[in-house]
Amino acid sequence: MLTVTEYVSPCGDLLIGDCDGRICMCDWLAGKRHDSVYSRLSGRLKVKPTRGSTPLLERAVRELDEYFSWRRAEFDLPVMLVGTEFQKTVWEALAGIPYGVTESYGALAVRIGRPSSVRAVANAVGANPISIIVPCHRVIGSDGSLTGYASGLAAKRRLLALEKDISSQNLRQK
Repeated sequence: MLTVTEYVSPCGDLLIGDCDGRICMCDWLAGKRHDSVYSRLSGRLKVKPTRGSTPLLERAVRELDEYFSWRRAEFDLPVMLVGTEFQKTVWEALAGIPYGVTESYGALAVRIGRPSSVRAVANAVGANPISIIVPCHRVIGSDGSLTGYASGLAAKRRLLALEKDISSQNLRQK
């Protein structure tokens, strides 16, 4: 079963999905890529998404609220990575980029042992269905420039600024 709910963030609206007790989607509703992510997940999981709420979705909403209010740097949610083995490898590596830190696509490719696969790594980053929680916004161009993001560069810029502003300080106490 795939249960989905919408979340309104300061950077745009997200659709969060819980499949069998694991987050499989936290995807931006704006942008042309959302339909393909939604279809890919539904097809691979062989389930029809239903709107609703689950304890895990409620927890995800709380953790996102904490993230956007500078009270959380890491998510403590079980995730289900739905993609090819290569995509899963890239997404697992994304999870290793610390809060407030950025990494280039090239450095990410080197870190997963595929230094000549920068373009494939970039495509996998772009296909990440669990935005923010699996932090693809922390990946930038080798020259330090901001590159594509599912919800647009303004959202990516806001997420990185949020993390930079607070990473130099301690997270506010809960």
